Amino acid sequence: RNSRNSRELAMSIASGMNAGRKLRQHRQVQRWADLKYKKSHLGSAMKNPFMGSAMAKGIVVEKIGVEAKQPNSAIRKCVRVQLIKNGKKIACFVPNDGCLNFVDENDEVLVAGLGRSGHAVGDLPGIRFKVVKVAGVSLLALFRGKKDKPRS
Repeated sequence: RNSRNSRELAMSIASGMNAGRKLRQHRQVQRWADLKYKKSHLGSAMKNPFMGSAMAKGIVVEKIGVEAKQPNSAIRKCVRVQLIKNGKKIACFVPNDGCLNFVDENDEVLVAGLGRSGHAVGDLPGIRFKVVKVAGVSLLALFRGKKDKPRS
């Protein structure tokens, strides 16, 4: 009786000497249900501005002020950056109070994601990236006064 129950349970998955192909194909189909596998193998990561990488360098095109979403009322300091690797223009948030003063037009900046994997964060409409470095110097170090921006 026990052998019959275990046999009924095993009916859903292929078993036997020649079941290798069936098992491999079934596993290939089922892997697409795993979100991490799907994200890394679909090829859609190449469609985003960073083309699958975590950070990218770019040149500042202009400084812009972005109005915060309701119910907040503020002008968030942002910059338009043209990426070096593919020429795409993206809007990037400049964090911390007064850090926009360290960023000038035509500066080379390092840009990273803002934290929600391709989604806008908080009250910033449509802004998915942030500035991390300016002219090879960390923006946080400039803000804290630990380093100076190099003369170019």
